[in-house]
Amino acid sequence: MTQMSEAKAGRITPDMELVAEDEDMEPEIISQGIAKGEIVIVHNVRHRLSRIIAIGKGLRTKVNANIGTSTDFIDTDTELKKLVAALEAGTDTVMDLSTGGDLNSIRKQVLRASSVPVGTVPIYQAAVEAIAETGTLTGMTKEKIFDVIELQARDGVDFMTVHCGVTRNTLERLKQEGRITDIVSRGGVFLTTWMVANDKENPLYEDYDRLLEIARRYDVVLSLGDGLRPGCVADATDRAQVQELILLGELTKRAWERDVQVIIEGPGHLPLDQIQANVLLEKRLCHNAPFYVLGPIVTDIAPGYDHITSAIGAAYAASAGADFLCYVTPGEHLRLPTTSDVREGVIATRIAAHIGDMTKGLKGTVDWDLKMAKARKKLDWNEQMKLAIDPEIVRKTREESKPRMPDVCTMCGEYCALKMVKEALGGEVRCC
Repeated sequence: MTQMSEAKAGRITPDMELVAEDEDMEPEIISQGIAKGEIVIVHNVRHRLSRIIAIGKGLRTKVNANIGTSTDFIDTDTELKKLVAALEAGTDTVMDLSTGGDLNSIRKQVLRASSVPVGTVPIYQAAVEAIAETGTLTGMTKEKIFDVIELQARDGVDFMTVHCGVTRNTLERLKQEGRITDIVSRGGVFLTTWMVANDKENPLYEDYDRLLEIARRYDVVLSLGDGLRPGCVADATDRAQVQELILLGELTKRAWERDVQVIIEGPGHLPLDQIQANVLLEKRLCHNAPFYVLGPIVTDIAPGYDHITSAIGAAYAASAGADFLCYVTPGEHLRLPTTSDVREGVIATRIAAHIGDMTKGLKGTVDWDLKMAKARKKLDWNEQMKLAIDPEIVRKTREESKPRMPDVCTMCGEYCALKMVKEALGGEVRCC
């Protein structure tokens, strides 16, 4: 039994009711969206969550934050602090992308500590452990890959990135294309290296039905990964990327036939003028399955500021119909993100999501801005702080500036436009 099987049968589950309440919608609308594959509820049957999250058509655009160790930096306590920072900043989901340390222990601690759905990329663990056990990535076996997927699902992972579209066929397209950055997806590279060295097809594609059976058993949402996503704007929307997307659309239908929920991952680097076309392509080729994009990052020249370049792209993508935004931090391309990077990344992406939801005309989004405008007119700083997407930065910034007059800020001081026009229009002009 999965959320999709229940929805197809016309039954409303408790999770659907909770989502409907959270989104201020009728449960029947949620159920219909799940039955069509246009909405997913991200909740493994073995994971106890305090907040149930749905992603898809007509819902608020959701935000994901990535955390996790690397081989250069292994500190579980630090990653758990990042988790707390992400949750406090308002993320809707988190992904544990750990590749260093005791991966099973780290994942279980993240699952216990997270109040929101947790995602993983199982091929990371399969590859890392295969290298440790055999001395080489090529020693990874098909059984190892599926054993890790089963283990992570049993632990309670709510959604998994699986690079099923990296096949011999799509890799041939990649070779013919002649990209600048080739493959930047770590999962895509792990699979490509294994496939080429062993002269075999991708097990996630070849044994896709086995993957579906595991996902169905635990109601894990499959995030069909973009292993051939462009790694720079010059590589965007090429034949390799589109060929993979076509294949993911076919795999989406096969998943739905087994009542398995699916989201589609989208490109990370896209010039601004190609974002709308990419959203349209995904919706058309993948039958309106929810679209999950990394950024997109709209220029390659701003390392250290990629939370900004991605927020620009994310706002446009959400406006065009993307449903799920993976954050990018200031540390992208430079380092494993710090706790402050995580917070900044979540806030920047939440701003982008809100902009997208305003454009989509989602209920309540414009009202939020209107309330802020009224609070500004009244010079009500406490209300502005409450309404801000990041109240802490408002409080801190105002306290640091120390205005001489308590009802204005140090930008205008006694020449506050809002204060002066109120006096002027109210007939209270002061003689100077």
